[in-house]
Amino acid sequence: MLGDINELMQVLKKASVEAMEAAKPVQTCFGKVVSVSPLQIAIEQKMTLGKAQLILTRNVTDHTIKITGGNIRDYYYAGGTPDTATVPVSPPHGHAIGEMEITVHNGLVTGDEVLLVRQQEGQKYIVVDRIR
Repeated sequence: MLGDINELMQVLKKASVEAMEAAKPVQTCFGKVVSVSPLQIAIEQKMTLGKAQLILTRNVTDHTIKITGGNIRDYYYAGGTPDTATVPVSPPHGHAIGEMEITVHNGLVTGDEVLLVRQQEGQKYIVVDRIR
């Protein structure tokens, strides 16, 4: 009887593992960018994902954002070394920067190592961020 219970437990465990694998729940993995144009990321040394399989977050793309700057007062850019790049102006005055748009250059490059999340069912991978 004890043998029957152990055998039943093994069958149940196996069925549970097979059900989980069939559902392919969300899973994280690591990859390496092997090409940027076209975008290709190798994962687990056995598969290379292409652009159609990848969803890129803002952490791994060039994008534009708006920022608000304060006032620049009493100095101007004169070039030179970091110690001499700005010099005082006379008479003192300020310039309000206000809101401006900047581009964040954060796109992937060949060799970047990235963290990916596989969506349920395993059809798409979200590229979350690069690993430093």
